[in-house]
Amino acid sequence: MAVSLRRAKPTAPPGSPAAFHAPLFHDLVSGLAVTERHVVLDLGAASTGMLALLGRARCRVEIADLAYSGGIEQLNASKAGSALGSVADSLLPDPSPGGEFGLIFCWDLPNYLTLNALAALMGAIRRRARPRARVHALIYYAEREMSGQPARFVPTEVGELIDLSVQSASVAAPRYSPEDLGNSMGGFVLDRARLLSNGMQEFVFEL
Repeated sequence: MAVSLRRAKPTAPPGSPAAFHAPLFHDLVSGLAVTERHVVLDLGAASTGMLALLGRARCRVEIADLAYSGGIEQLNASKAGSALGSVADSLLPDPSPGGEFGLIFCWDLPNYLTLNALAALMGAIRRRARPRARVHALIYYAEREMSGQPARFVPTEVGELIDLSVQSASVAAPRYSPEDLGNSMGGFVLDRARLLSNGMQEFVFEL
């Protein structure tokens, strides 16, 4: 497995938060054919657990940690139009020929972007994605507040997820609806959705 690391966040101190089952995430990673080559874009922090999980298949992993790099602030501060598109492009790696992204993990990043910023980011990802590429995202749904910083989700050996980030002051959660997201995913369309035990909604979009 090849890994390209862009501005990854340092490993957080270990904690003991509760794991939660994310069935769509589990389906995506367990469904990666070991006989095929997969190019994965991870918009969160690098973790040995995630790399080990993806390492069970022939994966090349590109990591663009937007929370650590300041990408969230840059996207939200930019006005809609070509300038915003340029910012989104600058935050992502350019795939090599034949290395277009087939699987994208957004984690809870969309909750921290305006819809215009999200649309620009997903448009930039689409330009680097292969046909039928899939996007995974976690959206705050039941709770009106969320941590002020994106979570650091790490998979367990059985495919559950744990948030190992240090909690920060709460902010209002946008609680984007499926319609909001569907209009802001750069051409990716909703494939599946599940309500999770922790009150989040899990989404898979497909190109």
